[in-house]
Amino acid sequence: MDNMDIRWLQRFQNFEKSLTYLNEAMQIKSPDIIQQAGIIHFFEMTFELAWKVIKDYLEEQGFNNIKSPRSALKKAFEIELINDGQNWLELSSDRNLTTPTYDEEKAMEIVQLIREKYYPLLEQLYQTFKGIRNE
Repeated sequence: MDNMDIRWLQRFQNFEKSLTYLNEAMQIKSPDIIQQAGIIHFFEMTFELAWKVIKDYLEEQGFNNIKSPRSALKKAFEIELINDGQNWLELSSDRNLTTPTYDEEKAMEIVQLIREKYYPLLEQLYQTFKGIRNE
């Protein structure tokens, strides 16, 4: 196993752990503003690790010049590593909206979006990489 293999697998382990924390946080049915901020933070962390796992895996597969989340997601969609490329690009774009968690109404909207739209994408990516890891 060379360094690139190890790199994406190590990053995958961190992604897996972060996704577990996000899942646990999302079990809170009616989160208060502090809990919403935690959910949003775990989402941010999980997405950051997700696109970097994709980047590391793509580089291990011989794809170079993957420098941003957008370029990683586009290439992953192109090679059918992920489905629903449009929602992934929206996730990447909406990730930038998560900063103002002090606005309780906005935080509630973001948490709802994470629950309904983005967590399933992250979970699907996890299942894909889990399958690749176990091959």
